[in-house]
Amino acid sequence: MKHYDKLIFVSESDTSTSPMAEAILQREFYLEDILISSKGLVVLFPEPINPKAEAVLVSHSLSMKHHVSEQLTADDFDDRTLVLTMDQAQMAQLLKDHENARNVFTLASYIRADKDIQDPYGGTLADYNRMYEELEQYVLRLSKILSLEENRLGQEPAQEILPVQEGVG
Repeated sequence: MKHYDKLIFVSESDTSTSPMAEAILQREFYLEDILISSKGLVVLFPEPINPKAEAVLVSHSLSMKHHVSEQLTADDFDDRTLVLTMDQAQMAQLLKDHENARNVFTLASYIRADKDIQDPYGGTLADYNRMYEELEQYVLRLSKILSLEENRLGQEPAQEILPVQEGVG
């Protein structure tokens, strides 16, 4: 029995950090039995991924060119869905906006890292690449944790059994 059926990465507008995290985890969980998506806290209208974010993904042999931003809704929460925000402020806003929210963490707290992922909105391509490098480390650690949780269902949380890696936690 799986711990989660769905994982939703949440960012402010679902045009940069959360779709990038989705792309990285989909690469790691290719054909796995978990639905991975991304949503935004404030999506006034559907938008494509930020061009700088897409350029960085392409430079790492990934793409989200068909991605269209989606609003996070109350229907997105249930016992089998893990929701990971990019930072503390987003998590606080999500919990304020959605009384039914459950299984909500920051990505950093879920993997026991010290700092949140910061959106380089308005920054250079180099800023987006630096964010990607950090995000990739976090998502790779998340992938290991999710796999361990799957294999150890009913035992102690996997976060407790993974050593904290230099620069990630």
